[in-house]
Amino acid sequence: MTVPVPVPEVVLREYGPAVSVPLDAEAGRALAASGILESATPDPGREGHWLLRAGSRVGAVRSTPGGPVVRITPKTPVSRLFFLLGFSLDPARAWRDSREGTVDTGAYDDVVPALAHAVERQIDAALRRGVLQGYREVEESALVVRGRMREAEQIRRHFGRTPPVEIAYDAYTADTAENRILRAAAERLLRLPGVPGPVRRRLVHQRVRLADALPLVRGQELPRWQPSRLNSRYQPALRLAEAVLRGSSPEHRPAGSEPLAVDGFLLDMNKLFEDFVTVALREALREDGLTARLQDPHHLDTAGLVRMRPDLVVRTGDGRTPIAVVDAKYKVEKADGLLNADLYQALAYATVLGLREAHLVYAAGRRPERFHEVRGTAAGPEGRGVRLYQHSLDLSREPDRFMSALRDIAGRLADATPHSRL
Repeated sequence: MTVPVPVPEVVLREYGPAVSVPLDAEAGRALAASGILESATPDPGREGHWLLRAGSRVGAVRSTPGGPVVRITPKTPVSRLFFLLGFSLDPARAWRDSREGTVDTGAYDDVVPALAHAVERQIDAALRRGVLQGYREVEESALVVRGRMREAEQIRRHFGRTPPVEIAYDAYTADTAENRILRAAAERLLRLPGVPGPVRRRLVHQRVRLADALPLVRGQELPRWQPSRLNSRYQPALRLAEAVLRGSSPEHRPAGSEPLAVDGFLLDMNKLFEDFVTVALREALREDGLTARLQDPHHLDTAGLVRMRPDLVVRTGDGRTPIAVVDAKYKVEKADGLLNADLYQALAYATVLGLREAHLVYAAGRRPERFHEVRGTAAGPEGRGVRLYQHSLDLSREPDRFMSALRDIAGRLADATPHSRL
């Protein structure tokens, strides 16, 4: 019997067909338990092989120490993917000028190399005028009094005797929350599979520049920082660094087993597209004096047992009256252009909110816009029933093109009748 040799790297395509890969049982079970793939099952036709199919997550991960690297390539061009990410991280600035939302990915067309390049360039720009310093409260035991004495600790630890003295004081240091986050992101990227040599060397250099910041303990919450005039030059790097740290090592706990640490970086395209569409529409609607609530909670039934969370509910400026509802869908239309479950969901939103129309925004489609008028719904002032609109954004185009399409959608939402209760 021939034993298949495990491959060092597995390349999958986002929502692509399943690929048969030689894997040992441990690596296969780890991938199946991780939840990072759409499916991972033993190949019934080939012993020692597993059928792996990617879903909406893209990037690169290693599920077991020494196991194969699973690299998932996106359908969307990498530069466009990072535009969506950059916009979602800093929407106010990106909305004013779409070029501001562009994240520099260099010449790399794979997620991890592009991410590592982008973060390193942002850190370099943040540190160009020197490492930011700030005041931080320090508590320690010392031989001399500095700052203020911690009397309770002095009594508890030393029964009131001195020295040493339990003290607290404010230190002016580079060991700030901002520098800790940047250092942690650089170190995290250095551990990812597939970071190119030139980018890796530059990341090592940035880590040296941030050596006075203490390293973060893996698994703990990220330190908090507040945007201010003093750290304004750090803010683009901090937002991208936090995205790295939050998306780099997801942990999953299958039933009856220990937590599984997945070493890598993954972006969920479903969540990224939803965030981009809703945040972009919210920014556009502000120009019309309207408010928009993301993930607005409602109930389908009067008993409050069936929960609903539309991606975006547009309301009048005072926030009281709903005028439109939007759901973003990172999927492609079927051959007949219909996605029945999505239409039923949109109709439920319109019914609960008392609206004459609901909107679905897709990441791809054969037509920029289409609508369906629902039979049996009461006619409104225009003499028609509830309409369900389907819009599509072509993410393969330049950002200016699909940003213009989003502005058109926002204009249609703003023109909806405020008091169109059913």
